[in-house]
Amino acid sequence: MTKASHFARAFTLIEVIVVLAIIVIMMAMVYPAYTTISERAKATKDMSNLRQVGMAIQTYLNDKDEILPVINAAPGIGTDLNPVIYPRYIGKTRKVFQSPFDKRAGGETDNAPVSYGINQNMYTASPGIAGNMGKVVSPASTIFMAPNYSGNPAVSTSWTGIATSVPNLAAGGGAGMAIGPQRNGTQINALFCDLHVETVAFGPATTNGTFKDTTSNPLGLKHWDPTQ
Repeated sequence: MTKASHFARAFTLIEVIVVLAIIVIMMAMVYPAYTTISERAKATKDMSNLRQVGMAIQTYLNDKDEILPVINAAPGIGTDLNPVIYPRYIGKTRKVFQSPFDKRAGGETDNAPVSYGINQNMYTASPGIAGNMGKVVSPASTIFMAPNYSGNPAVSTSWTGIATSVPNLAAGGGAGMAIGPQRNGTQINALFCDLHVETVAFGPATTNGTFKDTTSNPLGLKHWDPTQ
């Protein structure tokens, strides 16, 4: 009568390698889906932030006869100088001013990150409207606000805006904005003067209707000139 073995058969090296290979393949298949979902969530939050800021600015404009805050720190979120949208119009949190694509640590102080900037043509006299939003000719086509950074938006040091010093967004996207924060650099969210938020193509500047286009013509395409 044969004596039964008390030892389980161990996996061979080849079997272990095969299992690890299967796990790696499965992870490779799942990871792109995860990153896509994660980016979509960020893009949705980014659009929500822009809508909230836009609604707050519109409420401010209703109180101020359509005149934008006359301070250097657009969009007017400082705690001194003229009454501005924070905290009276936006609520007592500065987190709405930080894009989810901006990887800096958040905060509620005057050094809190601010990721968005206003189209500088809203403030200039020519070509612009000198702060009078009532003079915007085509609100649905004119970019009002968008994320503002310099360099690669995936790098935290590319984002430099803070609550006490928020740069205007130069027409055409601003110096150093070479790629967008979404879809491998090909897209960016923008708030338009009629307060709708849209995901737009990022560049090249020679293509009408893209984010970095500065000369869209005819009207109906996305552009930076509020007088057109």
